[in-house]
Amino acid sequence: MKPLILIVEDEAAIVTLLSYNLEREGFQVLEARDGEEGLLLATERRPDLILLDWMLPLLSGIEVCRRLRRTPQTRSIPIIMLTARGEEGDRVRGLNAGADDYVTKPFSPSELLARVRAVMRRARPSADAETLRCGDIVMDIAAHKVKRGDRDVHLGPTEFRLLRHFLEHQGRVFSREQLLDSVWGADVYVEPRTVDVHIRRLRKALNEEAEGDPIRTVRSAGYALDAVAPQYA
Repeated sequence: MKPLILIVEDEAAIVTLLSYNLEREGFQVLEARDGEEGLLLATERRPDLILLDWMLPLLSGIEVCRRLRRTPQTRSIPIIMLTARGEEGDRVRGLNAGADDYVTKPFSPSELLARVRAVMRRARPSADAETLRCGDIVMDIAAHKVKRGDRDVHLGPTEFRLLRHFLEHQGRVFSREQLLDSVWGADVYVEPRTVDVHIRRLRKALNEEAEGDPIRTVRSAGYALDAVAPQYA
């Protein structure tokens, strides 16, 4: 699935420039023209990265950034601030508010794309690796094997894809609909409750006696994968 980038920017020309270049490079793009809409879309869609303008109508980019970082569902989303403010003090304010990087206008599309890729690599350092880890869970993508501690975990194809998605986005909460789009595909019609069935199967395979459950259920929101400390008798 293509990475989703949310652009929160009120200048139409910049939105057009960013959307064109990002889509040409294989990204999906979501647009918001003010801070309140940006905050809402970030919470509802949970993009892979946010390009956030500093000066926005209704709610400033700095305040949007602060609120996103205070919210568990969005605190891990990478944020790049876009602004005409180039002074060191302003850059520090943006970074202190929780931004991962800072691009000063005017900027070249190639520079911005390079920053986007770099921030996404840092946010998902293991996404392109052959081995994914979370606590004592280890997935060997090339060999299509999963281990928890010293034991092998046997998964069906859907559970394997589901666990891989969680491992690539550790700590992030995904709704049933988002999991359906990411794991099953946006063009496949599956009942949302089907996700619950596969979550139960994944839990059963991952969890044996005295092992903590790494899959966190968030009421009215969805599911997330968290590292669990080993349990000892």
